[in-house]
Amino acid sequence: MQAQMMHRPLRIIDILTHAAAAFGDQGLISVRTEGDIHRATYPQTLARVAQLAHALDALGVRFGNRIATLAWNGYRHFELYYGISSIGAVCHTINPRLSQEQLVYVINHAEDRILFIDTTFVPLIEAVRDQLPQDLRFVILTDRAHMPETTLDALCYEELLDGQPQTYDWPEFAEETASALCYTSGTTGDPKGALYSHRSTLLHAMMVPISQTSSFRAGARVMPVVPLFHVNAWGLPYTAPLMGMTMVMPGGALDGASLFRLMDGEAVYSAWGVPTVWAGLLAEIKAQGRAPNGFGDLVVGGSAAPRVMIEEYEARGVTVCQAWGMTELSPIGTHGVLPPALQQAPEADRITAKACAGRRIFGVEFKIVDDEGTPQPHDGTASGELYVRGNTVISGYFNNETASRAAMDAEGWFGTGDVASVAPDGMLVIRDRAKDLVKSGGEWISSIDLENAAIAHPAIAACAVIAVAHPKWDERPVLVAVPAGKDRPTLADLHAHMAAHFARWQLPDDLLWVEDLPLTATGKVSKLTLRERFGNYVLPDLREAST
Repeated sequence: MQAQMMHRPLRIIDILTHAAAAFGDQGLISVRTEGDIHRATYPQTLARVAQLAHALDALGVRFGNRIATLAWNGYRHFELYYGISSIGAVCHTINPRLSQEQLVYVINHAEDRILFIDTTFVPLIEAVRDQLPQDLRFVILTDRAHMPETTLDALCYEELLDGQPQTYDWPEFAEETASALCYTSGTTGDPKGALYSHRSTLLHAMMVPISQTSSFRAGARVMPVVPLFHVNAWGLPYTAPLMGMTMVMPGGALDGASLFRLMDGEAVYSAWGVPTVWAGLLAEIKAQGRAPNGFGDLVVGGSAAPRVMIEEYEARGVTVCQAWGMTELSPIGTHGVLPPALQQAPEADRITAKACAGRRIFGVEFKIVDDEGTPQPHDGTASGELYVRGNTVISGYFNNETASRAAMDAEGWFGTGDVASVAPDGMLVIRDRAKDLVKSGGEWISSIDLENAAIAHPAIAACAVIAVAHPKWDERPVLVAVPAGKDRPTLADLHAHMAAHFARWQLPDDLLWVEDLPLTATGKVSKLTLRERFGNYVLPDLREAST
């Protein structure tokens, strides 16, 4: 029997029209590349998005065309999110931290028609212009007074909008229509494109707030430090207006002092980003002797937050929630809100739970399998490669059949490449990336567990564990660390610090001090780069044996 309910296609523009009607006093606060702060309500933003839609029509943009962006978090980038997708085109956000080779690859692979560029990134495109499609058009995201001198034949964004009507007859189309395209950072091989739909985006925007309940309060302010140029800023450009929150956009200044000033001045309640950013903010909080005004919620993703970082923020009244996800998941797959039974638990137990990857959000299913592909129980103990499925998970990569076949299993689940365990209540523990596990004497050692223990030492500001080849044990772990000050504890000191949590054979075989750790295009520590950097490194016991 068929039900008798209307079926209206889910459209991204409906989020913004709803926000403009229901939360007209909320909107966007943006640090501009021009140097000032811009403020706009959602009704004002909707009017500009309509102007952008007319401008795109005038530029010849048609249904399904890929239109690229290369921009910081700001109101113009937000306008592009809605204007491009809502006329049936595809918003292709490009990560400026990609290598030149990867940058050229994604623009050509996506067959972009227009590229919208923040003034900061104009030199990046000038350097590769001769490797890009000859008919690619460029628009610089500023006004005429701030247009930079450039070798590009570029249009001015504000001039495109000027004089255009402030209303638009938004088209209806199937909710499965492609809306946005985001490429993985491509740490191995060419980047791969995740092509989102209006349906998947709307479902993600509704699924996240009903799980990550601590972060969303109508009338409060949320700051995405996670960039709009990668995986939809974790969906905040959609969830924030849907939930009636004002977005505070930090632009390109992401150091601890700049973030503190902005958050303090704008009373940011919730902030989202990767651990490396929050380490910098925490240092500034300690220097100031207080947290920013109104700051009460921190969402951490991208890589695991060290336990000591969670403890430091919680001690200052900031609720920390870890989220796990991937580009291929739109991207959020878990949330870090503790269940009622744990909210009243002793502090140590709560921190332990918060140090996990969180519980799965509604609509995302997990399974873990062993090396033979046999499903493992969700008992919190068994581990295996994590597979996921759901309405916000890709079914394949954009124009890449080889990568699609490799990523999906016979039942249509997506293989994440993470080694994990899942508890009966859905709590996810990421043991490691499969490629980052250290296999020693036939046993696996988690680099993440070692890093979380080591970072708690006060002399270590940042660290990473990599596997180094060993003729007897196959691989052994080595700790690469950035000092927090002048102190340089010895390997024995670190062993003593970590010994309570590990067997002797699991502890690192050496400690290497470096000035900084290389980062991927998405702000994670690049262990691939570290492995290449120390490719010829010889472990201490092997050096001694050769002398």
